[in-house]
Amino acid sequence: MSYWPTFLNPWAAALASAIAIPSLLILYFLKLRRREMTVPSTLLWKKAVQDLQVNAPFQRLRKNLLLFLQLLLLLLLLLAFSRPVTNYSPGAGTTTVILIDRSASMGTKDPDLKGLTRLEEAKRRAKDLVETLGKNAQAMVIAFDETAETIAPLSADIPALKRAIDSIQQTDKKSRLKTAYQLAEAQASFNPEQLRPGVGTLPDVWVYSDGRVTDAAELTIRGNLKYDKVGSDKTGNVAIVAMNAKRNYERPTEVQIFARLANFGTEAVNADVQLTVDGKVRAVAGTSLVPERWTEQQREKATAKDSVEFTIEMTAAGVVKVEQMHKEGDALAADDAATVVVPPPKNLAVLLVTEGNFFLELAMKSLQLQNPQQLLPAAYENAKPANFDVIIFDRYQPKFLPPAGNFVYFGATPPDSKIKGEPPVYVPKPPKEKKVVGVIDWKRDHPILRHLQLGSHGFADPIKLTVPPEAEVLMEGPTGPLMVMMREKFSTQFVMAFDVIESTWPLKPSFPVFMHNLMQFLAVGSEMDVRPQFEPGSTPRIQRALLQRVAPGITSVRVNGPAWSKDVPVPANGDLALPPLDRVGLYTTSPALPPFDQVAVNLLDFNESNVVPVDQPPGGVGDKIAEGGGKSRLELWWWIVACAALPLLLLEWWVYTRRVHL
Repeated sequence: MSYWPTFLNPWAAALASAIAIPSLLILYFLKLRRREMTVPSTLLWKKAVQDLQVNAPFQRLRKNLLLFLQLLLLLLLLLAFSRPVTNYSPGAGTTTVILIDRSASMGTKDPDLKGLTRLEEAKRRAKDLVETLGKNAQAMVIAFDETAETIAPLSADIPALKRAIDSIQQTDKKSRLKTAYQLAEAQASFNPEQLRPGVGTLPDVWVYSDGRVTDAAELTIRGNLKYDKVGSDKTGNVAIVAMNAKRNYERPTEVQIFARLANFGTEAVNADVQLTVDGKVRAVAGTSLVPERWTEQQREKATAKDSVEFTIEMTAAGVVKVEQMHKEGDALAADDAATVVVPPPKNLAVLLVTEGNFFLELAMKSLQLQNPQQLLPAAYENAKPANFDVIIFDRYQPKFLPPAGNFVYFGATPPDSKIKGEPPVYVPKPPKEKKVVGVIDWKRDHPILRHLQLGSHGFADPIKLTVPPEAEVLMEGPTGPLMVMMREKFSTQFVMAFDVIESTWPLKPSFPVFMHNLMQFLAVGSEMDVRPQFEPGSTPRIQRALLQRVAPGITSVRVNGPAWSKDVPVPANGDLALPPLDRVGLYTTSPALPPFDQVAVNLLDFNESNVVPVDQPPGGVGDKIAEGGGKSRLELWWWIVACAALPLLLLEWWVYTRRVHL
């Protein structure tokens, strides 16, 4: 299929025309001046006499075949000088391998594609190529991203090949071409048609891609490779290219989220970043993004801020989502957001070691705890339990402590600790000797004490605590610290210098709230890490032990994702491998199988988010097809010279020589 020609050098040709054509015409307007001479007769000079009839330096332009031929020859040479080119669609060869990129960047919607994604445009061009298959010609279709897959083997069935092309689905994986090239070579080498005389051994390999591959330096292929670039370098995209979330070690209920953005467009933009938890907006921050394609000199003159950081309070499970809100001119949606799953606080197993405390026992019953138990101090020392998440010691300093865990002391101090008390265990006094103290100050912003009013409480004869600098004092009284927290190696020590019974606090509504906050704080602290993020294409494995514990006898697990839902059979032996999670978003399992009940898949890939297509074939292998949808450029100037100008020059020479000899 041919197209109207365009000119690569029109202005230079126009300037040359303005000089050459008038110069040629002037030569034909001028006439020769002759010398006057005396001769005896003009009989033999009739023609010369006719030439002398006009004395002016210019003569009237007459019909002249030679002038017409020279003008035509000059016009052809000037036309060739303007470098006319035309684009044409080369047809499929005898053996054609079609490679279609379906990676994340091929989901870009370029403005000049009129609403189509790059993948949809690549499929359209590939189907146009299939339409040109000749008699006895065959083609095959391979789709690739991080891996490669044969969609249709070598076939001459044009409708079947087109249906195979239509079946290719978008993924959000990275793009690699080496495997696709190897698969193309392996498949095409089995074509017996290539062994026929005159057919040749190298197939045509068409690559429909934007060239954003990660293995360009490793590419080689035996074949006539044609790279059909899909996409425009004027397309814009604002992407989240990095995200990290973690809990604050000192304040486990605080979650810190960091995100970095990049601008792959042509102009600087200001993009807001929105943070949501379970769909509810919690915070918004701004960024100033300069284009990644700018030079260092351009960047130095601009004010840029490409990252944001959020700190939020989370005492329960949730899905944290960071999303860039600059949608205008943004051509790729897969990298606009990133999510992370924050696990729920652990359902704690709590042990209360006491000789009897009505208020603490009541608090234990009111909290939603896993297997709460109570032991006398002697029974505790004999049993030496080590399978509890939190152990509460009421007016008792233990001789045995597990190597790791959370330990709470009411009216006692930890053994062998940097926190010292005088006395180490609360000693009740007669009513007349009791000295009641109040609260001077407390950390109102701490997750345990937030929104609690403690100034009106009284405590009888608290222990005088001596605390090291690394300990955190949460409540201060007139005689010293009343509430202290300190982390030691693998344990957390939480010390109250007072006996709950010998205080007014248990009679106030703030006490059960305090106990609830304390348990939540310790529960979250035992799960410091957020759930891991996965790349598109990941296949998480669920251990068989988890399946048997959570859902014994289950035969299948349903995986629900942003683009599909699948039932995955549980193998009789071994672990369960989930199908490739090839689109970004949140995946869930049914029944819920923590920690795989919610799985976050994020793109976070600089190369895939860079939507500027690669102009040359990846790795420099093969030929580039001219832009415009499967078209190759054909320069016409040498056709003009060889097929028109040169024959016309010979004709002009013949006419000229004939005139001379007449």
